Amino acid sequence: MSHYFQDDPRLVSNIKEISFEINGLKMQLFTDNGVFSKKHVDEGSIIFLKVLLPLDLGENILDLGCGYGALGLTLAVAKPQCKVTLADINPRAMALCQRNATRLNLSQRVTILQSDIFDNIEGPYDSIVVNPPIRAGKSVTYRMYAEAKQYLIDGGSLYIVIRKAQGALSAARYIEEIFGNVTLLERDKGYYIYRATKS
Repeated sequence: MSHYFQDDPRLVSNIKEISFEINGLKMQLFTDNGVFSKKHVDEGSIIFLKVLLPLDLGENILDLGCGYGALGLTLAVAKPQCKVTLADINPRAMALCQRNATRLNLSQRVTILQSDIFDNIEGPYDSIVVNPPIRAGKSVTYRMYAEAKQYLIDGGSLYIVIRKAQGALSAARYIEEIFGNVTLLERDKGYYIYRATKS
């Protein structure tokens, strides 16, 4: 079965525009078939952004599993002093991300690259943000959490959003094993926002 974490060239392209507003910031993005949450920005990302936008995420941010760029591009618009890298395995998502970055005049400030999790990532980063691709399975999502630590500066943090029904509590326990700490920053509508900091 095809899902958004895979590239399925059989899917017919049907590019649409979506818009959303968060913390007074109005965003318009292109989406397409074969990417996560193509009809609207998912509720988890909205809740995640409300937590992330006021925080000091440092100068270098990685949006891992970025899809069409809802998280990373919004952070780049809101935090012009930051350099944002957006990475995803899906070539269609990458093409959309590039198109959205161009539209938002961000092409000079963001780096967009195709990567199977951390395979093409260099780092290090001050912050790594992840809305994990739950349907890809734990072998993918837990690798994201486990390997994030080595791509962070000392004092850098991993941030994730995950629903309680999709294993938030067990994910938090696993992340705490890796980092030695995990903090619940927000709990809203069944979504949990966690931060783990590299000591």
